[in-house]
Amino acid sequence: MDLQLKGKTALVLGGSKGLGRGVADALAAEGVAVALVARGQEALDRAVSEISSRGAKAVGFAADLANWPTVEDAANAARKELGHIDILVNNSGGPPPSGVVGVSAKVWEDQFNAMVMPLFRITDMLIGDMRARKWGRILNIASSSVVEPIPTIGVSNTLRSAIVGWAKTLATETARDGITVNTLLPGAILTDRIVQLSSAAAERQKITVEEAIQRNTQTIPLGRLGTPAEFGAVAAFLASPLAAYVTGSLIRIDGGALRSV
Repeated sequence: MDLQLKGKTALVLGGSKGLGRGVADALAAEGVAVALVARGQEALDRAVSEISSRGAKAVGFAADLANWPTVEDAANAARKELGHIDILVNNSGGPPPSGVVGVSAKVWEDQFNAMVMPLFRITDMLIGDMRARKWGRILNIASSSVVEPIPTIGVSNTLRSAIVGWAKTLATETARDGITVNTLLPGAILTDRIVQLSSAAAERQKITVEEAIQRNTQTIPLGRLGTPAEFGAVAAFLASPLAAYVTGSLIRIDGGALRSV
């Protein structure tokens, strides 16, 4: 299926690996020029090189979401390189595992400023051009935990839920400008984040990381972890003109793991 994305441009936060890389790969395969933003220069350079080697347009800019001036500079550089941004993929990392009781005010503030506030700010920064062009796509990568909170990642549950409320409101405000806003809810996808959480679980349960991952897959109806490529394929469709009537939605990509309707 032709997703009618050829000639579009995208800015992908956290685009050098994991879920962001899966989205960047899928968009690039459809003819989208992608600008990747990530902290690690080595991984960023490798991702840009690999995407470019397949004949796609890819550029990379190093930035840290917790340091807004670096993000602002990266976004401006991306616009200078690509001309404008049609598709924004908001993607932030997760905090260390924890509950919510006894979490210090500084942790809450620091994680909000790293996970949430930069997504609000970069969206405000880019949405004016989308409105002027009467076309835009904003994809937010959250987590299935906003539907069914995971006890071991309480800070993440809370802050990603804030993104969901913001995104739903934004979708209503921008719909008549030709801009859709959707939030993707990954379940257990094989990324560094899953390895990190599985390592923490393995330590608590006195088992190996491999055993922790296996126990996780037993709770998934499909019986396996998802892949970044599968996640990216869903994102690419939502970013396309074919999904013009889908906005304000939460899209589950979890192998059926969430039990609620």
